[in-house]
Amino acid sequence: ALEKDAKERAKRRKRNERLANALKEKGNDAFRKGDYNTAAQRYTDGLQILKDVPELYTNRAQAYLKMHEYGKAIGDCEWALKCSAKCIKAYFLMGKAHLALKHYDESRQCYQKLLQLDPQKESLFKGKEYCMNEVNLEEKRMQEEDRAMKAFQSGKHAALSINDLLQKLNRPDQNILYYTGGIHVLTGAVKECTEQTLFRTNNGFSIINDNEVIRRESKSDDGAFITCVIVLRFPLFSEENQRLLLTHPDVNAQLLELLCSGVLEIQKETLALIALYSENENGRRLLASAKLVDQAALSRCIGIMGNLCADAAIRVQMAECNECWQACLQLVVRRLGAIGVLSRILAASSLAVEEAVKGGVVKKMIKFLKAGGQTTSSYAIKTLSICTRSSRQAQEEVVKSDKKFGVLLKLLDSENEMIVGNAAFCLGQCLVVPGAAASLLNSNIVMALLKHAGGDAARTSVQENAAIALGKLCVAEPRHIFQLRELNGMAILNSSMKYVHSS
Repeated sequence: ALEKDAKERAKRRKRNERLANALKEKGNDAFRKGDYNTAAQRYTDGLQILKDVPELYTNRAQAYLKMHEYGKAIGDCEWALKCSAKCIKAYFLMGKAHLALKHYDESRQCYQKLLQLDPQKESLFKGKEYCMNEVNLEEKRMQEEDRAMKAFQSGKHAALSINDLLQKLNRPDQNILYYTGGIHVLTGAVKECTEQTLFRTNNGFSIINDNEVIRRESKSDDGAFITCVIVLRFPLFSEENQRLLLTHPDVNAQLLELLCSGVLEIQKETLALIALYSENENGRRLLASAKLVDQAALSRCIGIMGNLCADAAIRVQMAECNECWQACLQLVVRRLGAIGVLSRILAASSLAVEEAVKGGVVKKMIKFLKAGGQTTSSYAIKTLSICTRSSRQAQEEVVKSDKKFGVLLKLLDSENEMIVGNAAFCLGQCLVVPGAAASLLNSNIVMALLKHAGGDAARTSVQENAAIALGKLCVAEPRHIFQLRELNGMAILNSSMKYVHSS
């Protein structure tokens, strides 16, 4: 009897699962069509048949989110977790609902719990990435707006003047000079984050689109000035202003027009804004979504800079421009190229070398060398040789990052003479670090350097750099001399000593 009863229950369960699943599919279809109320009702119908299906609860929670019924969404997520304690979707949707209710700590807790359950989701939900970043930005936005409202309610002069100026600028059918003068005054008033928040909350960005006179005169110098100021100066301190700006319907086209403006000052301001956005994760994501970052165009620009670096005089000018080599370093750190440009600029500026080393260029070059590729390796080892020539910190970081010089030893076997020469040079510079030469005692370094020092490479720098490295190796760690004698290499060592002393 018990066995028969169990079979009947299993049979009913399967039948109910089919019915509930059919209702879920109907709900999904309604959801895709944007009919969220019907979708929620179908999921409810399914739950009346089977009450322990987490997908029905999470799907209904998603429909409730679309209808802004956040409390109901949270309740459904909690029920889903009772059915399945590891329901990732429930934590995700509950985090969204708490965020909509301005429950920032609760929202973070949901995303953190999600990460504990599935660490592979880290790229989506943690730190500066999408969801956790969304919570942080929303909390920051609300804090800014609360401070701005308190400043306005307390009668703070700057806050009141922002509101008054925007009301005046909203007057229709004035002369273009009226609006230009008003924007000049407004620029002076909007200096801090609080004033910029008030500019946003009082719909300041509408001046770009809603004012017919400014739209009509947008191609003139005065109209371009107004657009330039609104687009370029008012978002500076507020990430929310930056987001609103780049998601504004017409701003993409306007930014491109400003970049192509015949007025040099407007071009400079536009480039400064794009540079500002590129400095943080959220800004870079906005630039990419606004399609202002063209990877092909960026590659071409880097190529042009590389060609310009071939000229010695231009190379010196670029090295003297801090913004230039710092930009190259940032591109390298973000894996966007420019290694060739950086390797040429560093050679012309000791200050650039110092800053590049502080910026972590050594570790980055070692990573590039480990990844391989002849062109990349050529530029990377050249960059390392330049850095280690004048920077003790760079020498120490190479020794630390390249255990027992595994990367440099591999480069000494390259068929590219330029790579071999720079690898030998870099190795020679790093052997002054205490313990570096001793770490090579059980390697084939003596044979490798001896081969190049006594070889017939077309580039004499290969023989010279290898000979110098061999000499420094034996001076720093005399035990290498035993192996050198076994290989009958003492004559080459003796001939290299003049290079060692002169270096």
